[in-house]
Amino acid sequence: MPDSIINDTWICHHNHNVRSRGIFLGDSPFNFATPVLFVQLSVSALLTAVLQLLLTPLGQSAFFSQMLTGILTGPTFWNGDNPVITTIYPRKSQYVNKTFALFGCMLFLFLVGVKTDLSMVKRTGKKAVIIGVLSFVVPITLNTIVAAIITATIEMGPEVRKSIFFIASFQALTSFHVVVCLLADLNLLNSELGRLATSSSLVSGTCSWCWAIVTMTFMQGRVGRQETVIWMFLSLSLLLIVIVYVLRPVMLWIVRRTSDGKSLKEGHILAVFMMILGCSFFSEVIGHHLIMGPMFLGMATPEGPPLGSALVSKLDSYVSSILLPTYFTVSGSNVNIRTAHWETVAIISVLAVCNLIGKLLSTVLPSLYCNMPPLDAISLGLILCAQGITDILILQHAMRLALIDVESYTIMSITMVLTTGIITPLVKFLYKPSKLYLSHKKRTIEHAHPETELRMLACIYSQYQTPSIINLLELSNPTAKSPICFYVVHLLELIGRSAPLLITHRPGRRHPAQLHGSEHMINAFRLYEQSNEGAVVVNLFTAVSPYVTMHDEICSLALEKRVSMVIIPFHKQWSTSTEVEELPKPIRSVNQQILRNAPCSVGILVDRGTLTGTSSMSSKTIYSIGMIFMEGPDDREALAYVMRMGEHPNISITVTRLVDSNKKKKEAGDGCHDTEQDDRIVNDFRIAHVGKKHHVYKEEFVSDSVETVGVIRSMENSYDLLLVGRRHDTESPLFMGLTEWNEFPELGFVGDMLASADSGCEVSVLVVQQQTLPGTGRRNGGTSNNSMDQDSCTVVDIPRKYSRVWPSS
Repeated sequence: MPDSIINDTWICHHNHNVRSRGIFLGDSPFNFATPVLFVQLSVSALLTAVLQLLLTPLGQSAFFSQMLTGILTGPTFWNGDNPVITTIYPRKSQYVNKTFALFGCMLFLFLVGVKTDLSMVKRTGKKAVIIGVLSFVVPITLNTIVAAIITATIEMGPEVRKSIFFIASFQALTSFHVVVCLLADLNLLNSELGRLATSSSLVSGTCSWCWAIVTMTFMQGRVGRQETVIWMFLSLSLLLIVIVYVLRPVMLWIVRRTSDGKSLKEGHILAVFMMILGCSFFSEVIGHHLIMGPMFLGMATPEGPPLGSALVSKLDSYVSSILLPTYFTVSGSNVNIRTAHWETVAIISVLAVCNLIGKLLSTVLPSLYCNMPPLDAISLGLILCAQGITDILILQHAMRLALIDVESYTIMSITMVLTTGIITPLVKFLYKPSKLYLSHKKRTIEHAHPETELRMLACIYSQYQTPSIINLLELSNPTAKSPICFYVVHLLELIGRSAPLLITHRPGRRHPAQLHGSEHMINAFRLYEQSNEGAVVVNLFTAVSPYVTMHDEICSLALEKRVSMVIIPFHKQWSTSTEVEELPKPIRSVNQQILRNAPCSVGILVDRGTLTGTSSMSSKTIYSIGMIFMEGPDDREALAYVMRMGEHPNISITVTRLVDSNKKKKEAGDGCHDTEQDDRIVNDFRIAHVGKKHHVYKEEFVSDSVETVGVIRSMENSYDLLLVGRRHDTESPLFMGLTEWNEFPELGFVGDMLASADSGCEVSVLVVQQQTLPGTGRRNGGTSNNSMDQDSCTVVDIPRKYSRVWPSS
């Protein structure tokens, strides 16, 4: 019986044949709906994954790969009688395929809504509001004027003439969902530009969606009675009321019923799924798009743990990798550039260019007025010009309502793909977040005045690292004469949110982020601050961010707060001698990126238990610290830190300088600038500290790497804490051959030797890297003789204050 009509063609097939009995009984699986659906899902997912693998290194977004997959499998590249395409994508499978595609799209936009933090609207600054409003008003006004001029001056087909004003307005829309997904693909969510783009797109996207809903509702009223529009608006309002005042309170009740750190009950997850399906059904009943209800429900869902994170973790991979590519394959089946007329292509292309110009002008000019760098302003404008899945959805709904024709949909889809395909690599090329962290001022402990406030920043990945960081702070000898301003950032992976979050914890204020484990950290540091009043000021933050851009949060904060050193925990943790925990693998990549981009000195703390537990500083009369000094700025920075520690009355210091006996014989008094600086700081230490009761300075002469290793091994269990520099001369005979056995390049030769698995070291180690100023030839690795060039610190893993939209300086 005739069951579907595709392009006025009748397709006949048997409804009862959905499953094959198998090829051994003579059945071809491609004649049955179920195996055909499995093949379609597999082909779409595989092609999308392959294209993303090839195009992501070129800076392309996921939308470009997904839409390109749809176009490549559509009629643009294949004739209707191609046996491969007609076998995998027969017309009789369209109903089932489209149902799965729309189901995947509905879940995807629900998840994007879940990740959306609507409280950002309150925190959005005036600049973001102005840019957001202008990026909506200017393009839609310009496109409407150009469309009117084209209509009055150029001959065109009746379909295009009827659709041209809708084409002009639809092209000018902006979507928050698209911008956030693009920023996540470019790893710019944490950047200053990413925050401004997120805030601006939230304003512009809200205006765009309101306009689209009002326009389509009124146009739907044309085919019914006059009161149809009123009923549709009332029904939509009722849906919103139910979501806000009934469903959201239920979800908040679920959150309250879930204990801290516990997973959600399956019944609660099922209840949310029923809400999604119910809202989608009601949206269809009242004549709106089926994604409308789930999208609003997603925005009303409490973001982050426990509910938002659980939903994202359960659905995100399956929806994004399996169901969503099918939606783009279905979308591509309506794109056939062969049927497009060049006159229509030219008209729509002119409107697309006008939209691009309008958005760039409305974004770049206000940004330049706010003293934003020109390249950053252009990058912001390009990001807001990007289009994606929500734009495709609006066009398909408009085509269903006969607001635009199939030819216009085809050309607009192609222009979206081309525009986004050009924009994304341009943004990646123009905007480099790391350049914002370059500091031309010396922010090191070596160059800090000993009697002024020292600013330090510590990262915490787990609450169990809190005692070791507090003990290290105590070792830093904060006093009323030489106080320390200490910034502590609890770093959490971004799950269940689309935009990163930096929370400032102030005394007396409670924030939901404390449910993530920040509460114990906050209480511990507050107690320490109270017991050292006048010597320490502690500022506490929780940063919720994806691992791939987590370093941006730290580097931005370090630059803004003008800190001299960032302390980061090593990605492995030990008790006294036994490895007890390895932190999530991406944390190592975060540490490596901080080493590359930090605008100050960096210390990696390898805690083997001597800074925590029963052997912590609080239980010791004298805390023993050792320092291995060889050469270079990193060793000087470590020694400068040790000199500050040496003022503490309960600390003993032993500085051991390894001297190359061959160099001493050959080049005594060679006048090298680095050597002179090394000698100067060593002499400063000897003058200031040697002779004191617990402080010792000694020299060990070594001639090769074997003797170097021997001296280091003899020291590894003699102290409670060892400080070493990170980077050393790879051509020095003292390190010859050590590069081949470097397990952890981010620790340098000496630090790796002490932290490696076969080491007998049972003491904690602090590996120090001094800030490298731009233009000195040592940034991101230093000179050719620097160990940073020899390591393989490649990121292998892996989308602040909101009132501050752009830094004032």
